[in-house]
Amino acid sequence: MLSVLSPVSSVLSLAVAAVPAIVPMDINIPPNSNGLPGIDQLRTIVGAVMTVGLILSVLALIVAAVVWGFGANSSNPHLASRGKFGVLVSCGAAIICGAAVTLINFFWNVGQSV
Repeated sequence: MLSVLSPVSSVLSLAVAAVPAIVPMDINIPPNSNGLPGIDQLRTIVGAVMTVGLILSVLALIVAAVVWGFGANSSNPHLASRGKFGVLVSCGAAIICGAAVTLINFFWNVGQSV
């Protein structure tokens, strides 16, 4: 059985070696901010959603701090730990909302350098 496969594999290796390497052309497509109608309105909507996200993060921080304080003062460790977790989550959400544009630009530049 090996004697049958060895001539086939040698023929395949010669066929692969004979094919020239095809190198794709250098393609450069930058983002186009004028390509579609409504891009300016979409930017306005995204900015408004970021603002709403930041406002909701502040509201969640206030509610979580109240829950944390109520749980700590009522000797309820479960409620206090949920309040602490809510404070961390709301702060994380505010960080992500505030840094969204910077994060996207960073990863865009990383993708461009690949």
